[in-house]
Amino acid sequence: MIREKEYNGGSGLGVLLVFLILFFASGYWLFKSTAMGLGIGMIGSVLAMIVSIIGLAGLFVVNPNQAKVLQLFGDYRGTTRNAGLRWANPFFSKKAISVRTRNFETGKLKVNDKSGNPIEIAAVVVWKVVDTAEALFNVDDYINFVHVQSESALRNLATHFPYVADHEGEMALSSHTSEMSIGLSAEIQERLEQAGVKVTEARISHLAYSPEIASAMLQRQQASAVVAARFKIVEGAVGMVEHALQMLAEKGVIQLDDERKAAMVSNLLVVLCGDRHVQPVINAGSLY
Repeated sequence: MIREKEYNGGSGLGVLLVFLILFFASGYWLFKSTAMGLGIGMIGSVLAMIVSIIGLAGLFVVNPNQAKVLQLFGDYRGTTRNAGLRWANPFFSKKAISVRTRNFETGKLKVNDKSGNPIEIAAVVVWKVVDTAEALFNVDDYINFVHVQSESALRNLATHFPYVADHEGEMALSSHTSEMSIGLSAEIQERLEQAGVKVTEARISHLAYSPEIASAMLQRQQASAVVAARFKIVEGAVGMVEHALQMLAEKGVIQLDDERKAAMVSNLLVVLCGDRHVQPVINAGSLY
């Protein structure tokens, strides 16, 4: 595997000044040699102009957060990251590559979660190139490589966790977003290690059931919510009835046998657990 190595080259300002002076001086001397008929002077002037033109071809500009990868006839010679006007061997090829932070959103992928339910999922991946040599020479197209491997990692993540937890404490895609982001980032980074890319962040941006089962799953979630709410209501009502009986016994307000206690408990539970307003009935007769 090819690793990045530094090659800053020389500062371009001084080289630019030298070759410009050489170019104009050789042009001036060529004009004078032509006028005076000096053959040797003309040849020397032409050669000097050619050298200056070739030398000027070695100048290149490096923008901030950009790198230039230098090659000589296919041989990797190094990477320069120093911004500004630089100079290197005129025969070097100079390929620009951005080292800025980038992000992209995967398409909405249709996959089956751990429970076998079809879902739609997408993610936003933030990444940047940290090794220009690996990015250019170890993979064919590093940008396409990032996109394909990110989608593959997202598919793999979705198949290992359910959309919603079936059991208490189980990790799920919808409820454990932070854990899913950490796991997704780690898996994408592992896949992109050979491409010289660093994944800064990866988060799920879209998560939903597929349209063909969305309505059924919505009814299931509503039913689960109703059951959970009823459970809390019943739990609270039982506590209130228990407290009421305990206070009546402690203060000696009334003495109830088991049958009357059962009737009172039944009435209180109906009142407390019902979802409609109750109509009170006043019994003015004897309790027995």
